Amino acid sequence: MTAHPRLKIKIQIHSGDEIAMGPGKADLLDAIREHGSISAAGRAMAMSYRRAWLLVDAMNRCWDAPLVQTAPGRAATSGARLTELGEAVLTHYRALQDGIAHAARGTDYDALAARLLPEPRASQKD
Repeated sequence: MTAHPRLKIKIQIHSGDEIAMGPGKADLLDAIREHGSISAAGRAMAMSYRRAWLLVDAMNRCWDAPLVQTAPGRAATSGARLTELGEAVLTHYRALQDGIAHAARGTDYDALAARLLPEPRASQKD
């Protein structure tokens, strides 16, 4: 099978107009789990604290319970952690990604990739 790196398939789960979960948000959840704080997760991903916080806020507003729980302050119990729902959503999302990656190694993927131009043609309206 020929590799087609320009054909990228990603999963976005929407709640209304908001992206409730996508590849970047899943990566942020992984980083929060690893680092125990939103700011440290943001730094690890070369993202501002504000951007990371806004993504967490969006995720927490889109599901029937928060995905990330925060505890302010400098105590040992401060920081951020994934809730039980956050762990479950992340696990299910990663399973969907694995399923899509498996499907992307087939004839339908190859058929689309074979017809995709490396760059779009110039607009006919120019």
